[in-house]
Amino acid sequence: MNVSRTAVAGPRTPRRTLPAAPAWWADVAGGAAALSLLVVTALWTAGRGVQELLGGPATGLTSLGRLAGLVSADLMLVQVVLMARVPLIERRFGQDRIARWHRLTGFTSFHLLLAHVLLTVLGYAGTARRGVLAETWDLVVTYPGMLLATAALALLVLVVVTSVRAARRRLRYESWHLLHLYAYLGVALALPHQLWTGADFVASPLARAYWWTVYLLALASVLVWRLGLPAWRSLRHRIEVAAVVTEAPGITSVWLRGRHLHRLPVRAGQFLLWRFLDGPGWSRAHPYSLSAPPNGDLMRITVKDLGDGSARVAALRPGTRVLVEGPYGRLTGEHWRGGGITMLACGVGITPLLALLWELPYAPGQAVLLHRARTPADLAFRAELDRLAAERGLVVHHLVGPRATRPSWLPAYAEGLPDAEALRRLSPGVAGHDVFLCGPDGWVDAARAATRAAGVPDAHVHHERFAW
Repeated sequence: MNVSRTAVAGPRTPRRTLPAAPAWWADVAGGAAALSLLVVTALWTAGRGVQELLGGPATGLTSLGRLAGLVSADLMLVQVVLMARVPLIERRFGQDRIARWHRLTGFTSFHLLLAHVLLTVLGYAGTARRGVLAETWDLVVTYPGMLLATAALALLVLVVVTSVRAARRRLRYESWHLLHLYAYLGVALALPHQLWTGADFVASPLARAYWWTVYLLALASVLVWRLGLPAWRSLRHRIEVAAVVTEAPGITSVWLRGRHLHRLPVRAGQFLLWRFLDGPGWSRAHPYSLSAPPNGDLMRITVKDLGDGSARVAALRPGTRVLVEGPYGRLTGEHWRGGGITMLACGVGITPLLALLWELPYAPGQAVLLHRARTPADLAFRAELDRLAAERGLVVHHLVGPRATRPSWLPAYAEGLPDAEALRRLSPGVAGHDVFLCGPDGWVDAARAATRAAGVPDAHVHHERFAW
């Protein structure tokens, strides 16, 4: 099935797109998170937390442990909401910022949880005048909900350990994603401990009302946005594989068709989470960007072979049903101010930028693409980029070569030239352009450093990272 030429450049069906979240939403979201921490601290204070803190070493340790546990639980729920794919949060902040906040709150919450366990055991042992090991055993086997809380701690340790960058780099995306889902089970298993033995929960109706409210809000966020909306969109659009095309060694494009795709609020540059119903392993979602703007009832994604899930994409058959979650991401044309454009792509990072190059109404010579690849064979979409150059006046520079020995967005043969100077030479006027970046973490960091040094304000730099 040859769909490439007509689908990419043919007439466009008017599409439904969601507006950007209003600017004030950032203040509301940040204020709500800060207010939750203030409420937790106030509830601890109202429950004689300060008096117990000053009441002696043992009670002081117990009180500090209680506060650490309460703040840890609150941050865990903030994490759940952050990653619940709430549309307003996604559209306002974007996945990169949300992922950084998720990581920060996650590690902070985990360290507070460890402090909660240690301080509580030491405080109880001091009050009972017994050994720490004996007190730990007594707490785990005799207190209601503590066995479940211990299981929750073990699961959260597993999630945190596999989230450390060194460990994460050794894991396939599919394995990491599956392990990461145990965080939800860990949060759920910790709840009975708080319900049955938490001093603040048991003694205070106000505290019970607060905790039930935030737990139910977090649960509703997951049920509605992570499960309900994706299920509705998958049933409504009935997406299936239309064709599979090899673009370069290890790089495959998948054309997808469905019903009423013009009503799917996705824009060029965004990504969705895809589940291909082609056999075992279908339940694991994979984040792939659109590589062509949606046109009629067709859209295209492009995948590099980086793991089990991406490798099997090349073997998909036409007619395979697909479940979708999204769209997500802020690497869209809404940020373009109407002037010059510079795009920097590394490897398969060309995917969302190619979709934007087809969609944005730039004038000839107004858009510059700097495409980084290790070998000529890795230059996916060479013919399509040549066509954009001929028909739309896109200026294309292919930067092919091995990785530089220092952190740089340039290949090794150009590392003697300062990164910012190379950027200015390849894209004159870049300081006044909107700049779009997409590639691996380290490469994006180097490219961002070059844009700053070249005089591009951070507000005019828009990026997406591929960590895997």
